[in-house]
Amino acid sequence: MLKQQLNLKLSQKLSPQQIQLMKLIQLPTQAFEQRIKEELEENPALEDGKLESEDEYEEEFSNTDDDDNDNETIETEIDVDEYLSDDEIPSYRLQANNYSADDEEKSVPYASGTSFTQYLKTQLSTLRFSENEQEIADFLVGSIDESGYLRRELQDVVDDLAFTQNVYTDEETVEGVLKKVQALDPAGVGARSLQECLLLQLDRREPTKAVQLAIDMLERSFDLFSKKHYTKLLSRHDISEDELREAIEVIEHLNPKPGGSYSGNTRIIEHVIPDFTIKIVDGDLELTLNGRNAPQMHVSRDYSDMLKGYKESKEKTKDQKDAVMFIKQKLDSAKWFIEAIKQRQQTLMVTMSSIMNYQKEYFLTGDERNLRPMILKDIADEIGMDVSTVSRVANSKYVDTPYGTKLIKEFFSESMKNDQGEDVSTREIKKILEMSIEEENKKKPLTDEKLAKVLKDKGYPIARRTVAKYREQLDIPVARLRKEI
Repeated sequence: MLKQQLNLKLSQKLSPQQIQLMKLIQLPTQAFEQRIKEELEENPALEDGKLESEDEYEEEFSNTDDDDNDNETIETEIDVDEYLSDDEIPSYRLQANNYSADDEEKSVPYASGTSFTQYLKTQLSTLRFSENEQEIADFLVGSIDESGYLRRELQDVVDDLAFTQNVYTDEETVEGVLKKVQALDPAGVGARSLQECLLLQLDRREPTKAVQLAIDMLERSFDLFSKKHYTKLLSRHDISEDELREAIEVIEHLNPKPGGSYSGNTRIIEHVIPDFTIKIVDGDLELTLNGRNAPQMHVSRDYSDMLKGYKESKEKTKDQKDAVMFIKQKLDSAKWFIEAIKQRQQTLMVTMSSIMNYQKEYFLTGDERNLRPMILKDIADEIGMDVSTVSRVANSKYVDTPYGTKLIKEFFSESMKNDQGEDVSTREIKKILEMSIEEENKKKPLTDEKLAKVLKDKGYPIARRTVAKYREQLDIPVARLRKEI
């Protein structure tokens, strides 16, 4: 039996130039500037700055094709998935560390600072230890993490001291040294748990009635306190609501991460500087592109003069032909790069302009409830480009608005139906959920079920489990943990 079968396979192929253009579009401003710098270093036929008479040059350059060269340029087609992997682009090339063309390029000085560990060791030098205790103290300080905690069992410390330092000791001795380490600044350092950290800080406070009650609660009822079972705390400690409130206020002013103010002091802070700016001018929106995304570039006049000289020479040697092929290759590459920069600039502006107009009500008011449901395809269809192109702009670019600097992809969200059958943004629903929680009675915070009813009454019929999902995405705790006395 003869069986005919027709298989159709759709394969997307892009030229190397198209692939490089997509990568240029994906780069935020500073990485784009670095890419230009690399191209200028690699291609001597490319120069920055504006040419005095570009029209004259373009005419001249367009007539420099050598009749003797019949070589055909063949564009090799390449599998798009293989070449568009994000893994090809180092993460540092994708960080939006940008600045406008008008800014002066300045290096920001950073103080060298003292590391948290070194800060503690400096304090150790003021205490008296035996030689054995000094080694234990140094080891303990070196084991304290950046939050200020000792996250290891003392028996593990004893074993490590024996194996790595040839210091043989026991838990009791180590605990004695740890008590001295815990007397260092900041208060709470060297604690093995949050409970111990808070108690160490309270021990240094003036023993007022509220402080003593706070200590008693943390020692005897830490679990009840952490879960905010206030009624049980009132009963167990036989205290009034005012007394409980005062004790809680004392605890809330303690530092749960005593090492936090010292850790990371050698890190360089990333400052996000936007790729676009949106301003409200006379009641309308005005979009501008960061000036450094539109550099002035031109092809080298010297290289075009070399071609002109070759064309006018009567005798053309093989070496001259090889040289002119190299020159033409560099000139073609320079012209393509300049064109790619223009295409990138146009793509960024068209895409962001479409997003701005789509979310016009939000940009005019700053109210997230005015954000329309918007997916990548909405913008791609409007500007006649591929979804992947819009994604490359949205995922790596920032825009400065009257309401702060925003990552563009934050304006995209799925839609849900309200009680009138209209599409509303999930961002809008989250904002209303957040506002409902802010307005709740903190003595009787709303459960997810009650929040679902509140949203339904406001015209957003969503299930309790959806409320729970949105609440978690907003990093808001459950009702019991939002309760205040």
